[in-house]
Amino acid sequence: MLHDFLPICREDMDKRGWEQCDFVYVIGDAYVDHPSFGPAIISRLLEAHGYKVGIISQPDWKEKESVMILGEPRLGFLVSAGNMDSMVNHYSVSKHRREKDSYTPGGEMGKRPDYAAVVYCNLIRSAYKDSPIILGGIEASLRRLAHYDYWSNKVKRSILLDSQADLISYGMGEKSIIEIADALNSGLDIKDITYIEGTVYKTDSRDKVYDAIMLPEFYDIRDNKRKYAESFFIQYQNAGPLSGKRLCEPYTEKLFVVQNPPAKPLSMQEMDDVYALPYMRRWHPSYDALGGIPAFSEVKFSLISNRGCFGGCSFCALTFHQGRIIQVRSHESIIEEAKMLTEEPDFKGYIHDVGGPTANFRFPACNKQLDKGACPNKQCLFPQPCKNMIADHRDYIKLLRKLREIPKVKKVFVRSGIRFDYLLADKSREFLRELCEHHVSGQLKVAPEHISDAVLQRMGKPEVSVYNQFVKEYKAMNQKIGKEQYLVPYLMSSHPGSTLKEAIELAEYLRDLGYMPEQVQDFYPTPSTISTCMYYTGLDPRTMEEVYVPKNPHEKAMQRALIQYRNPKNYDLVYEALKKAGREDLIGFEKHCLIRPRNIGYGRPNGQGTGYAKGGNSAAKGGKPWAKGASEKKSAPAKKKTIRNVHKKKG
Repeated sequence: MLHDFLPICREDMDKRGWEQCDFVYVIGDAYVDHPSFGPAIISRLLEAHGYKVGIISQPDWKEKESVMILGEPRLGFLVSAGNMDSMVNHYSVSKHRREKDSYTPGGEMGKRPDYAAVVYCNLIRSAYKDSPIILGGIEASLRRLAHYDYWSNKVKRSILLDSQADLISYGMGEKSIIEIADALNSGLDIKDITYIEGTVYKTDSRDKVYDAIMLPEFYDIRDNKRKYAESFFIQYQNAGPLSGKRLCEPYTEKLFVVQNPPAKPLSMQEMDDVYALPYMRRWHPSYDALGGIPAFSEVKFSLISNRGCFGGCSFCALTFHQGRIIQVRSHESIIEEAKMLTEEPDFKGYIHDVGGPTANFRFPACNKQLDKGACPNKQCLFPQPCKNMIADHRDYIKLLRKLREIPKVKKVFVRSGIRFDYLLADKSREFLRELCEHHVSGQLKVAPEHISDAVLQRMGKPEVSVYNQFVKEYKAMNQKIGKEQYLVPYLMSSHPGSTLKEAIELAEYLRDLGYMPEQVQDFYPTPSTISTCMYYTGLDPRTMEEVYVPKNPHEKAMQRALIQYRNPKNYDLVYEALKKAGREDLIGFEKHCLIRPRNIGYGRPNGQGTGYAKGGNSAAKGGKPWAKGASEKKSAPAKKKTIRNVHKKKG
């Protein structure tokens, strides 16, 4: 087998002696042949099963000839918008156009259309009327049934209908895509492929659908928010691969969209096989002159050790995409890849990450999940850890130790995020010690997201007391081992359930820490999350309780400004928010106040000159004490001055 990039033009096909591809894969990202990029996995897996796959990356969506450069494939077209939903890729939460596309050569914006999956499929259909089209990737996966679309502020039909595709392969897709390919190769018509797990198809008769839960009709959920919430929660309860049922969504008397149960999780051997495929492990050389692909630098020296997440955060779509059952690679597979990284000419001795959606998950949450799946109506960690959950870091510790022993490896970082509540649920603190001693570079990023229990409850996150306990133990462990290391908390504003009251609670918490975040993430309503359902309907689909949702742009700006209350640019918004909430007690000269009265000065009252807190975070003055990574250098005195107050009072 020729070890090279897959064909992107006729000349490449001729080099391989191909007259026709079996599949042509149209993708919204640049072509990067690396297992962190979904199209690379799917195309290499098909190749391993004997299929000829050609790649058309970022075609000109205004010209149908752009999807014809490899000719019509023998079996069909595969389509993916890319590693991100194209709308998230293009727009900020305030719906402003982003300036950079990290999955495009040189970071150039504008090389893919909005709603790329729909546009590409319709372009192919205009060129090849009868060629099968199989739609995959995260954009299709999370829009596989009727869904609320934040950017148009509408409930949209299943992407299967608007795209004119024949099938959706949802989730990670390795199992379903091979079954689809084998069925097509055997001569089966695409319209008869209705039985494969992890797929969505359409049919003209309800009688053809068996053993399915009927969802409310599309027009009912479009016009009735309560019906939408009810439908969403049925989908959520059936997102598990071992417990999920077939779902049928009616549109008319002769149009039904059917979601088959999710594909089964990959075994450890299957995961190893996926990551052992002959990837080139770099971007296509045609991008060299343009500066390459920015997103690749983030993952080039990182290792994926697991998939799935039983954390169950309300704002995360992993439940609908990768699922809640953890799938892992063996130590041998990961170590072999790590050794390959050390042979790269630009390897500096640092493995940037070993993890996945949650780094410290290495096994399913409990033994029951192995044969019965995740509980449809219960979370593993929320509101408290389930009594059946097994919190054990021993395997992950062994893996990290083996990686540290590899010649040429200087340091192994854990950056993809840990669940601190899962860490605390482990009776042993061996992992916390290992983490602090070997895998943190001065700062550990964690995601409490908020500190108000009312908001955390809607987020599906643990109570703030759990985070405070972790802060306390993290500080104590670093003192014990003689290291000066800090926590950098990720925080989210304007999540459903957050009023100005809760936003002010968060500001007061940050005041007591002497910390102001450089960046704040506004809640972003993306398809197929509980939080997005709450945002659209004003109802928590788990309980059908009404939820306050901050939607007004000005109120959202106030909530965001409160988190960065020390920034002089935010003074007017913070002042207005405090007045509106009846919290004038926080405007004044006392130590507990957030800002001074008007025309006196900005910031906290107990500082000097400009009114900033003594010894406080210099980010309030425009500095940048929060290092982005190990490579950023800072003199010891400066570092001590700027971050010594973080988590000083709490914990």
